Amino acid sequence: MSEFSPAPIKPIVGVAALDALDIRVGTIERVEEIPRSDKLMKLAVNFGDHSRTILAGIKKERANPREIEGRQALFVVNLEPRKMAGEVSEGMLFDIGYADGVTPVLSVPERPVPNGTRAG
Repeated sequence: MSEFSPAPIKPIVGVAALDALDIRVGTIERVEEIPRSDKLMKLAVNFGDHSRTILAGIKKERANPREIEGRQALFVVNLEPRKMAGEVSEGMLFDIGYADGVTPVLSVPERPVPNGTRAG
């Protein structure tokens, strides 16, 4: 692993800021190309009681973005839907590394848990 210096810690926030985020486990059932985007892929994610489309900028981060099909990961599910590249994203993949310029990896539970399980 190359030399890495962690970023400074962000300003302190109250626990209410963390409580406002709804982070849940979902299973990535399908990963599809978005023709109009160089970086976005469309994920079909199962959250137990419903499925959502979540767009993630993983196209250039992996040799085969479809390798994450069938994997559980963490997602922020209470963000406003956002239109990107002609598609609507209904949440955000909660990955590790992107903000620090490190090739991102999935945030995953250490063992399978029911889809829709909350983090925090």
